Amino acid sequence: MVTFIAYAVTILSKLINLYMILIMVYALLSWLPGAYDSTLGRWLGRIIEPYQSLFNFASFGMISFAPVVAILVLYFIQMGVVYLGQLLIGI
Repeated sequence: MVTFIAYAVTILSKLINLYMILIMVYALLSWLPGAYDSTLGRWLGRIIEPYQSLFNFASFGMISFAPVVAILVLYFIQMGVVYLGQLLIGI
């Protein structure tokens, strides 16, 4: 049981890391003209926009800090998952 919990926490942590990387890539696409209209941009938009739209309040003028806030929230969720896993395992 301990091995399963450790494995599940590791997999979940890696998936959260991957999603944070995808958010960063999607944010960097805004620097390239027409990148959101590419196949990669549309695919990332379908994956990232539903979550990132929760943080659209974080804008200052024309600059949106929604990706930064989204990554910070995911980081805290990841730390909570790791801490919960450590509590369940008893480390």
